[in-house]
Amino acid sequence: MHIDKVKTYLLLGSNLGDRELYLENALKLIQEKVGNIFAKSAVYETAAWGKTDQPGFLNLAVGVTTLLTPTALLETVLSIEKLLGRIRHEKWGSRLIDIDIILYGDQVIKIGDELQIPHVEMQHRKFVMQPLAEIAPDVIHPILGQRVSEILESLTDSLSVSKKPSV
Repeated sequence: MHIDKVKTYLLLGSNLGDRELYLENALKLIQEKVGNIFAKSAVYETAAWGKTDQPGFLNLAVGVTTLLTPTALLETVLSIEKLLGRIRHEKWGSRLIDIDIILYGDQVIKIGDELQIPHVEMQHRKFVMQPLAEIAPDVIHPILGQRVSEILESLTDSLSVSKKPSV
């Protein structure tokens, strides 16, 4: 049986420790364990969302071609988080690294609360849509039928999200 590579989009975030190093290490492990990174956004400085009494995040979006199934992809990104020291204490809490699956090709996947693709809140979150629009502006949201750039333009989220100057 032949499995085609699927273009998937991930969002990485970190708000503890050496945030840039955590993102860098996550990118290396994604390249090694998930597939070829074909696109990477700039790094964005983002105010905390959901639970606001914590340090700000660094976020970036990546496009990866993968042979992994959606569930294997989830298991792999969770194992990368764990390898980098992530311990889940509370929902929306501070974290060394967070890797979310945003899109998996044009597929709609729902496996209980465990896995929902496209990411169920992506269209409401500027910190997801801004870096994603940088690398995939014309990708169509498989449920909403809108381009990523159109969703970003219509967002009402006023969260502070700014491109971090490159060094």
